[in-house]
Amino acid sequence: MSTSHGRRTGQWFPPEWPDLIRAMARGELRPVAPRRAATVLLLRSAPKEGTGAGGGIAVHMLRRRASMAFAGGAYAYPGGSVDPRDERNVPWVGPSRAEWAERLGTDAAAAQAIVCAAVRETFEEAGVLLAGPTPGTVVADTTGDDWEADRAALVSRELAFADFLERRGLLLRSDLLGAWARWITPEFEPRRYDTWFFVAALPEGQRTRNASTEADRTVWTAPEDAVAGYERGDLLMMPPTIATLRSLLPYGEPGAVLAAAAARDLTPVLARARLEGEEVVLSWPGHDEFTRRIADTARAATTEPPAAGGPGRTGPGITGPGHTGHRGADA
Repeated sequence: MSTSHGRRTGQWFPPEWPDLIRAMARGELRPVAPRRAATVLLLRSAPKEGTGAGGGIAVHMLRRRASMAFAGGAYAYPGGSVDPRDERNVPWVGPSRAEWAERLGTDAAAAQAIVCAAVRETFEEAGVLLAGPTPGTVVADTTGDDWEADRAALVSRELAFADFLERRGLLLRSDLLGAWARWITPEFEPRRYDTWFFVAALPEGQRTRNASTEADRTVWTAPEDAVAGYERGDLLMMPPTIATLRSLLPYGEPGAVLAAAAARDLTPVLARARLEGEEVVLSWPGHDEFTRRIADTARAATTEPPAAGGPGRTGPGITGPGHTGHRGADA
């Protein structure tokens, strides 16, 4: 786990990043184009602790398996990359593709693909489907062998989402989503994603389940509890995950979050890296808590005598707001 201003936290930081940053500074590494992706903060009402009364929210999170090369061991939301077939025409209701394009800062085809990916991935990874047979309805139950067979075919890419909706006579409910944030993986990371974060309320009658082969645990948690776990260093999270969790804290119910989505700033957050002498400085604009200063202790170990009583240190050292030895990826 890392430390932030002297406090232990669960901020994820891959140990290979300092070397990648220095390689890019030497011109030995060129950034790859990020893949478009979408993730969904799925919300439901939750009783206030100790009262049983309403007035709170819970968010659905999954923990990625430690064996995953991408963000292994970290808590995240359902989501994933855009499938090229997500640009195919799909049965659609809600804000038009042109309206979504204006909101997301893309063209209409890309906007549809991103929204489609958000809905598809939520079904693939959480078993929740933001679609219904008419503009004002939502599927009430997505359990059963036939639904599972379709979900598995979507995951394996044997079935396109457009074909799935058409065969079942369903409309994608784009009006059930709100665009919330956008983060882009740093340029020096080989696994890059341009990820749009959405918010949505759990449809009445549906329930989540761990439908992802990439996760070993799923939870419904109050944002403040998840934030507290991160602050204690108990829950590992990437910067966009903890940042979006904190952004939910002012809201008392899912409807308020969805109402606030239209005014959210979708300016992409992209980490910046620079060298100050032999020290790497990594920062995320607008999010000072994630700033890292990484000393080249490997170089120092070859030029300075070891401290009395012990061997010299080797490997990348991290100073300032901390480090973590966990591997993972992005944003």
